[in-house]
Amino acid sequence: MFSLNKKNDKRTATLILAFLLTMSVLTGCSLFGNRSNSGDTNLAAGEETNQPQMPYNGEMSKAIPFVYTTNKELSLTFNGMGDEEIMAKLLDELDRYRIKATFFLPGERVAEEPDIANEILARGHEIENNTLNQLDLTNLTYEQVYKEIHVSNEVIKKETGVTPQYLRTRSGDYNDNVRLAAAQSGLSGVVSYSLNLHEWQNETEQEKANYIRKYVTRGGIIALDSELDTHVLESVPFIAKAAEDVGYKLIPLRKLIESGHERKPLEQIPGYDAAKINLNYKDAKYQLINNLGMNKKIVSLTFDDWGTDYTVTKLLDILAKYNIKATFFLRANGAEKNPNLAKAIADAGHDVANHTYSHPVITKITPEQLQQEVVKAHQVITEAIQQKPTMLFRPPTGAIDDDRARMVAATGYTDIAMYDVTVFDWDSASDADHIVNGILDQTVSGSIILLHMLDDIHTIEALPIAIEKLRSKGYEFVPMSQMALK
Repeated sequence: MFSLNKKNDKRTATLILAFLLTMSVLTGCSLFGNRSNSGDTNLAAGEETNQPQMPYNGEMSKAIPFVYTTNKELSLTFNGMGDEEIMAKLLDELDRYRIKATFFLPGERVAEEPDIANEILARGHEIENNTLNQLDLTNLTYEQVYKEIHVSNEVIKKETGVTPQYLRTRSGDYNDNVRLAAAQSGLSGVVSYSLNLHEWQNETEQEKANYIRKYVTRGGIIALDSELDTHVLESVPFIAKAAEDVGYKLIPLRKLIESGHERKPLEQIPGYDAAKINLNYKDAKYQLINNLGMNKKIVSLTFDDWGTDYTVTKLLDILAKYNIKATFFLRANGAEKNPNLAKAIADAGHDVANHTYSHPVITKITPEQLQQEVVKAHQVITEAIQQKPTMLFRPPTGAIDDDRARMVAATGYTDIAMYDVTVFDWDSASDADHIVNGILDQTVSGSIILLHMLDDIHTIEALPIAIEKLRSKGYEFVPMSQMALK
């Protein structure tokens, strides 16, 4: 258990330690031995004594709101340090669900309660830097920002033996000074979050579960406050259940970041400019594809729009089980918010194609707006999947006419992918039986089957049944690109 030393003694020790550390920062001397030379060039012993700390002129620490990865993993993190009772219960709750988490601890609290910090480590969790006093760093001078970060680092190292690698401010907000000071302090990144759970209000348990499941993402970083959030303990079971439902694993932040990858900027990806605004569309040629035109029993499964990790991952798992490659037409503003999921679709070997940026009815917008929707979607998808998308375009709602088809073709998307099998699965009133029966009644050789990746519909339930029944009739499945773009 934790130490029961008197609080006042710890507080006094903290104030003395913080004062001495602050003075060491300002004078260039170290209380804990020689500093490393990893960018801390302004603090060499004896140099710049009594001079104000100047902004670091090296490279900033990385900004990390989430980790770029297609692995089925995410991290649970905590800000602050609650009292002894809360922290003991929280650690027991994490043990109960076999979760290894990352705790961003304020240096002052670590100095006050080092036994709590060391118990966190003993349970197999990580400790990172939450600044010294959890101040709003965006309103401080560079010298003050550096002190808050650097002194907290020193305290954590002294009391636990751990050298922090990452920083998070109390609110998750940061500016260039924070990133520069973090780099000067030897920290690799400034971490925010993809989901910050605040106090629950009057939500039901089901509403809480649904909300968390909606934001469980590959590479996601969930943040809770172990000091101020009175509901922190009850959130842990919901998070554990949501991750289990989606099929994802909660892992420590450092491990998550190590598994991540760097993304190329858009302009470095071949094919990023394959779609361009071109309002000279009157003579543009296009191909409207309603069927693969095959006499053989070959069909394509296609999925439109966007969904959460729960829905899309379930679809990907079903397709993998049956060794089927499909074609996904992405609403790009969804992929923009969750690029990892878009890349997971592409990495699984499926076609990733264009379904506009914001899903407008394209017959109701201007030519300029339509082309902007197509080109922006192309760029967003390209950056998300880190490769040129499949050059197929599908209009939202299926609404298109000759003029709009030419407008789309003039951007570079000359192949417009329609369908000959539609079962209105986007309507939650269409149950699994309705979807399966509709597919079986309408499918013929060369059919293009329209389905959706929306949440809270019955496509996930219907898909395995439809696949098995179509295969029993001799049908094979191919992505549209395998036939339509030949």
